[in-house]
Amino acid sequence: MSTPTTPQTPLPSTETLGATADAPAQSAPDHPRTIRSYVMRAGRTTEGQAKALADLGPKFCIPFQKALLDPAAAFDRPAPVVLEIGFGMGDATAKIAQALPDINFIGCEVHEPGVGALLKHIGEMGLGNLRIVQHDAVEVLDHMIAPQSLAGVHIFFPDPWHKKRHHKRRLIQAPFVAKLVEKLAPGGYIHCATDWEPYAQQMLEVLGQDPHLTNTASGFAEKPAYRPLTKFENRGLRLGHGVWDLVFKKR
Repeated sequence: MSTPTTPQTPLPSTETLGATADAPAQSAPDHPRTIRSYVMRAGRTTEGQAKALADLGPKFCIPFQKALLDPAAAFDRPAPVVLEIGFGMGDATAKIAQALPDINFIGCEVHEPGVGALLKHIGEMGLGNLRIVQHDAVEVLDHMIAPQSLAGVHIFFPDPWHKKRHHKRRLIQAPFVAKLVEKLAPGGYIHCATDWEPYAQQMLEVLGQDPHLTNTASGFAEKPAYRPLTKFENRGLRLGHGVWDLVFKKR
């Protein structure tokens, strides 16, 4: 793989712990036995999404396997790889891949309508630098991603688990961050965004305590041009809600 690079724009700064904020999470057991990157959500696959799954899935979806992935073979080219965890309906994911054609993007999402929606975007926008793994991102990290192979990780609007007794379900916690760091190449980055300030503060604390990471800003970062505003985010901003981005780089 080529030496990982990050976009030139300054990086500012979902069955589960990290469902995207664009879709409601269903309730989960009080004491999860393992870390999961997703929450099972209600939703029905539309006719268009089902067609995209059938027509484009075989080419752009990578089956989960308990063996290391060869990104160059999966994308038919060597390029830096960025992993996105929980892309929801994939609108922002597609726009980022379109804006950064020299980077290979792998999106992990378990929600079938979201996978179908992103496949539709891939077809309509002619995106060749985007692949999907419809599986829990934690297991994808454990089995398919080689150490020090990722140029970056995107985690946008994971489920904030508002109630205090559910905070332990939040995705951004020290053990999970350690998994991410292991897979990052030196200089690779973790970019998180949330619209829930208490979770933003926890993210800042957890990421800041990892000895292998350095904050790229003095606190929260500016939103980079490459991360588009989602419909959910736009709605929140109109209501006066804040959004916080964080970008940490591996030393």
